[in-house]
Amino acid sequence: MFKFVKGHMESIDGVMIYPLISLLIFFIFFVVLFLWVITAKKKDIEEVSKLPLDTNQENQEL
Repeated sequence: MFKFVKGHMESIDGVMIYPLISLLIFFIFFVVLFLWVITAKKKDIEEVSKLPLDTNQENQEL
């Protein structure tokens, strides 16, 4: 099965760019996420961490 897919994909011009683009998107996403976590204010992190457990009426109105 893999030989069929590999042979078919090798016949497509420029197909090697797709794995590189996927890797680049993956890497950029996690770098941005890491930077957001490092620069986030502690108050914001605490607020987000309590959301699933918060029984406040303000959250239930949504």
